[in-house]
Amino acid sequence: MMRYIAFDVETPNGANDRMSAIGVAVIENGEIVQEIATLVNPETYFHRFNIQLTGITPEAAAKAPAFPVVWNELEPVFSSGVLVAHNAVFDMGVLSKCLQAYGIGWKDTAEYACTVQMGRKCFPGLPNHKLNTLCEYLDIPLEHHQAGSDSYACASLLLRYQQEGLEVERFHRKYDLTSRRTLQQLRR
Repeated sequence: MMRYIAFDVETPNGANDRMSAIGVAVIENGEIVQEIATLVNPETYFHRFNIQLTGITPEAAAKAPAFPVVWNELEPVFSSGVLVAHNAVFDMGVLSKCLQAYGIGWKDTAEYACTVQMGRKCFPGLPNHKLNTLCEYLDIPLEHHQAGSDSYACASLLLRYQQEGLEVERFHRKYDLTSRRTLQQLRR
């Protein structure tokens, strides 16, 4: 069975090239086996909108480790499976920009899947497929825009899609971390 790394990032401003928080929920054998959530010192300015959205202040983030320290711990986890996020192109882009901003080499491409795309296929009748809408519909607990809660919710959605019979592998894509774009759908 596939190993999935559901993750969510929060950003300090609209540049979306740094993280102020990251959450991770690892799925193995049909269950969530590991959760990680941490603030990240983005070493840049915070926009008022982002502070209001996430509740993360510059003061709180200043005490947190910077991205290279966090990545040192997360890289083995991220390298161990298929990445999954809700509106994945956003999270993949932020990850890519952070790696680039700090000059951290990881790999050229990463396999990923998007729970928004899966949600549209699995529950087409919903008015939208935002994380909070899907979680409310499926009775999944969510503290929206809290990275740990969002990543856990994303992982829970993936598990629910699998229970509904969705072939998650059909939603796998390849993301070019250098040019920050999806390269192709992967056929299995």
